[in-house]
Order: sequence, then structure tokens, then C-alpha cells
Amino acid sequence: MKAADIARAVECLAPVELAEDWDNVGLLVGDPAGEVKKVLVCMDLTEPVLAEATRARAQMVIAHHPVIFKSISRVTADELPVVYEAVRRGLAVYAAHTNLDAAPGGTNDVLADVLQLVDRRPLDPIVRQGRCKVVVFVPPDDLAEVARAAFAAGAGRIGNYQDCAFFCHGIGSFYGDSSTRPALAEAERHDLTEELRLEVICSRSNAGAVCGAIRAAHSYEEPAIDTYVLEDTRSGCGVGRIGRLRRPVTVQTLINRLKKATGLKKILLATASGERNGDRRGMLVTTAACSSGSGGSVFRKAVSQGATFFVTGELSHHDAIAAVAAGTTVVCLGHGHSERLAMSRLADRLAEQFPKIKITVSRRDRDPYAIV
Repeated sequence: MKAADIARAVECLAPVELAEDWDNVGLLVGDPAGEVKKVLVCMDLTEPVLAEATRARAQMVIAHHPVIFKSISRVTADELPVVYEAVRRGLAVYAAHTNLDAAPGGTNDVLADVLQLVDRRPLDPIVRQGRCKVVVFVPPDDLAEVARAAFAAGAGRIGNYQDCAFFCHGIGSFYGDSSTRPALAEAERHDLTEELRLEVICSRSNAGAVCGAIRAAHSYEEPAIDTYVLEDTRSGCGVGRIGRLRRPVTVQTLINRLKKATGLKKILLATASGERNGDRRGMLVTTAACSSGSGGSVFRKAVSQGATFFVTGELSHHDAIAAVAAGTTVVCLGHGHSERLAMSRLADRLAEQFPKIKITVSRRDRDPYAIV
């Protein structure tokens, strides 16, 4: 099996287009054509994890956090020792970060599973404006040629389907002055003509080429071409999750579920001001939310959507105050602890696809913080 094959499988589970613009995901180190027989899955590729991968004779590491995050100008043993050693040892390193957070079955869904949320949805759904709809009005005799030109320019592709289009019939009206040369009428006369509305989808980056191809194939001097930017919301994809409990449970019950799943003996708990933490643990929760990693970008969405319990990895002091002032109990597990459970899930899902590849979860991967 090649590293590229493993990478494609990860991208089927967590498409790279779901990643945030600032993120750096994908194959960051290594040869896509390199042979892979053993894979190590981890949160962070640290020196201990790198040593573990070497002892296990793994050819590839799949990490949640990118080992290369910002642009770099050099790879040396002093400045980037882990990257340098990975290159030197021929180790392929793949990062699945915010795309895994946003994807169905990723870090947020694993955390939502611990809470046992049902009827869940993203707190902040991903909306992409990567496609356009191009609309043009053509006489019936032009339809086939104009459609072929649009398809040849890259329009009409939806998933694994090609040459996709929509047509409907109508009547167009126009008046051309003395300088015009209408294809189907005379200048300086009001006219009505039978037309078909042709609609095709294309990428935003390709919209100019598609419009140019349509214009070149069209018989009109001035064809009417409209371009609409489309917002695409992918089902189940986005930051965080919110849902209801199948039956109301107490705050303490949710805390117990989180501790059992993560193995943590202590967590950070923020409750309504003026009360000791223990006073509100018996409160019933019907709607809860979660956001793996840092929850600062979505905690207000959790509050506004009715969550009275919010679990995340980390939340700033002032955000926690704002959340509990609005009546929401906040639990912080630690950034890594809120995401680590998903590494085992990812390894299991990949093992189902590659039964002949040994895929294991790192035992040397550790959270940088310890409660002492």
C-alpha cells in the first residue's frame, strides 16, 4: 500500500476542503509513492512519538495537529528537529486537523457520542462559496452547441456526474437600435422570440472561462448571461455539535460520562456565579453542546441555541464568565483530552479499510499539561 492510498482514505473520512483557511492539512512530509505497512496515529508528532514510530518500524504517521503549521524557510536539526528526523528516516507524516474536527464522525462527533447526544447538528455549519450557477438564454437551435461549449469549459460537473444541466422554455423580448444585428429579428423593432433557459454549475474560479465559452458559441450579439454565487452547506459538517439528551440527565451524569471516557480524574467546571460548583450538579440538562479543542469561536452559538451544558477543551476566562452568566454550565477537559478519543476512532475506521496494514494509536502521545 502506498502513502497516497492511506492519504486518500483519510480524505474520504475528513475531506481537506472542510479545513479552515488558516490550517495546514494533508501529506506534510514524505513520498506519496512510499510503501506503507505500518501506520501510527497520534495527536502530536513529538520526539517521543517519533521514537515510538521508529521502534515500531512504521512508515507513516497520521497526526491530528500539523507538524508543519506556518510557512518555513529551512528544515534543520536545530530549528525543526522532528521534521528533520522524519525526513531523514523516510517517514511519511499526514495531518488531519480542522477537517477532522468538522467532518461527520470526527473529533466533535466522538465527543458528542460521549455525551450521548441525539438529533445533533453542527453549532456552526460549514458554508462554502466555491461554486457558481451560470444561466444563459438561448434559441432552441443553439442549445446543443452552447451546452457542449459550457461542458467543455468545465461546467456541469456535480460529484461523479458530468454534463449536468437544466433547461426550461420561455419567451424573450428585446429591441435593438440601428447599430445592432439581431440573429433572429430586425433592428429598430420590438420582438418576441422563443428561448430556452440553460443552467449549469461550475467552480467560481472557472466561471469566467465558462461564460467566455458560452458567449463564443452563442449566435446572439449580446447573450444574456447571469452568474450566481452558490452557498453550499454540507450535511453534518461544521464546528462543534449541539443536540438533545434522549432523556434529561443531571450535570453530574454528564461529568461522569466525560471522566469515564477520557480517564480524567479532574476537570475544570464553571457554573453560575454565586454558587459553589457542587450546588448545580443536580440540575437537569436536556440540550448540550460540545466543541473539541478550543471552544471560544462557538460557545455563544451554543448558548444562543439553547444549550445549558457546554463541553470543550479550553475556553478563556472571560468567555467562561459570559457563558455561565447566560445560564450555561461549562466543562473544560484540556485541549488535547477533548480530541484524543477521536484518534482511536480514526485508527479503527482506517483499519476496516486496510485490514492488511497494521494501524495503531500512539502510547507515547501525551498532553503537555498535567494536573498536579
